[in-house]
Amino acid sequence: MNLVLAALLGYVLLQFAIGVWFSRRMATDTDYILAGRRLGIGLVTFSVFSTFFGAEAIVATGGSVYEKGASGALVDPVSYGMAILLVALFFAARLRRANLVTFADFFRQRYSEGVERLVVLVLLPGSILWAAAQIRAFGQILSANSALSLTMAISIAALLVAAYSVIGGLLADAVTDFIQGLVVMAGLVILGVVIIGQTGTPGEVLAKLEPGRLSLQLDGGVIEFLETVLVPVCGTIVAVELVSRFLGARTPKDAAVGTAIGAGLYLLVGTIPVYLGLAGPILLPTLDDPEQLVPKLAEAYLTPALHVVFTGAIVSAILSAVHAALHAPAAQVAHNVVIKFRPGMGGKTRLWLVRGTVAGLAVVGYLLALTSETIKGLVEIASAFGSAGVFVVTVLGLFTNIGGVPSAYAAIVSGVTVWAAGRFVLHMDTPYIAGLVAALVSYLLMAFMLRRTKNLVASASDP
Repeated sequence: MNLVLAALLGYVLLQFAIGVWFSRRMATDTDYILAGRRLGIGLVTFSVFSTFFGAEAIVATGGSVYEKGASGALVDPVSYGMAILLVALFFAARLRRANLVTFADFFRQRYSEGVERLVVLVLLPGSILWAAAQIRAFGQILSANSALSLTMAISIAALLVAAYSVIGGLLADAVTDFIQGLVVMAGLVILGVVIIGQTGTPGEVLAKLEPGRLSLQLDGGVIEFLETVLVPVCGTIVAVELVSRFLGARTPKDAAVGTAIGAGLYLLVGTIPVYLGLAGPILLPTLDDPEQLVPKLAEAYLTPALHVVFTGAIVSAILSAVHAALHAPAAQVAHNVVIKFRPGMGGKTRLWLVRGTVAGLAVVGYLLALTSETIKGLVEIASAFGSAGVFVVTVLGLFTNIGGVPSAYAAIVSGVTVWAAGRFVLHMDTPYIAGLVAALVSYLLMAFMLRRTKNLVASASDP
């Protein structure tokens, strides 16, 4: 076993031990899901940052910028970072003030139990795809640093992250997120400083680049540009992984402030993979797989000890993201769907039900990780799947009195149906925008029809 692999396994076991330690404080499913609402601004900040700053924020972003220039950063970190900031400004305090256990509770309060369950089921595939992306990334790292085949490495990665996710709840995750967030930042800063030493100052590097590589303009027109931006923005605003981080905050203010600082960290640290992608062609002019840019730079320019630190940073990002991607949807499945059919279950039984659901979702994520081809492809589908209709229902339900249960059903079903048909059947360039428009029109049309019907009934009943 080489030094890097041994260090990685030791690091994962340390995080596992921390999860076991904090799991002793959990007696019920609510403790597991919300950490007793004990998270202050600091833990919310690092939990938000670490949850979303996953493998794709390092590996996929660096590769995308290497391939496309600055426009490759439009989705990550720019769109994702701005989406988290929007959540901090307009959503976090409102949702925390509602004393929700899970995001799906909002839809029961505003609409009905049926809408609550539908939201859980519609958002579930996106979360599993997100987890699959992290499992595959972890497997690629294990395979690159050992003689393991990619299939075996993904299998080991899935086993490790499943055990890690099952044991620790939100409190354990928040504490390890703090550690992992620091490791991520340290690893990226180290690599960035070393690369600057090899290529010159950022200003000197940018001066050597073709002007086109610094342009944020994408191929296509305004509509295609909006499609690219709206998928991560809308998908992030209704991501159960993000919402679950601040629902455990002590106060609504802690939820909003912690999420805002987390967004700032995301954008700031996210500039390092962007810079590596811009400088990459100078150091590695011929690279078959752009997603290998950042790992190859680390391998080529870091000392063995620093390489271990950097690889640990990527694993830290993966562990945080995959835990949230399994923990948050599993909590919704157990709390908002399964427990409703067994209301008499005790606290301990509900706790193990949530943990069992985490394990089940980990198995599904593992199978998807084995059959996928790229991390980026999994992440793109994860952000878009089911979120168009849920975004419309969330915004109109949270900020207006327009619409009710039929409107919510119509928007969610039409949103996911139109998006899926546009992407997988019609192969549209803008399936997500089509899904958003369909959801919005369906919601408002149903609300108008119901209001008109009520008015006609009221008029007919007047003497």
